[in-house]
Amino acid sequence: MTRLNSPDTLKALVDSLRFDPFYVAISQDFGGDEVRRREALARYFDCSMSEGERRGRLVVWADPSVGAAVCLLPAASSVSDAESDAKAAFLTEVLGANGAENYHRIIAFMRPRALAVIDQSAWYLSIVGVAPAAQGRGIGARLIEPTLAEAEEAGANCYLETFDIRNPRFYQRLGFSPLASHVEPVTASAYTIMIRSPKPRQ
Repeated sequence: MTRLNSPDTLKALVDSLRFDPFYVAISQDFGGDEVRRREALARYFDCSMSEGERRGRLVVWADPSVGAAVCLLPAASSVSDAESDAKAAFLTEVLGANGAENYHRIIAFMRPRALAVIDQSAWYLSIVGVAPAAQGRGIGARLIEPTLAEAEEAGANCYLETFDIRNPRFYQRLGFSPLASHVEPVTASAYTIMIRSPKPRQ
């Protein structure tokens, strides 16, 4: 684990997101062993949180057992390509061959559809997870709001992709609007691309 990524935060993310179709698909190799599946997802979230700290914004609740949010900022293609190569090897090690293949197939489907409707300068809200026992208290919104305020100040769009049919209403309350919906073939699940644009300056 990295310095910031406490086991308590990783547990909160696993508990919050383990039934999301994306995370079910990438942990397919451990479907019959929930302990190993949780361990694999914790390592994946550890990597994602570190990526957010390095390439964007990582916000962890004051009590690390509650949850966290990760947002990625645009990066030069040379940086993205180098990180993608390293991440590919990591994913195969952590998720197994089938899980890593599912990851790449899902991303290969989703990325061009996002690029078709989202400017490459947009910030990407990658992960928001709150431990189930702490949900319903507005914590998810408060994890996201500092980054949204920063994007607003920078005049940047923010976007996200969500599989959960309940989530669009939550994100709409934070100013996001749905742009497009697709059925992703690996998970056979519908997801929505949403965007939040900064308010026009006076």
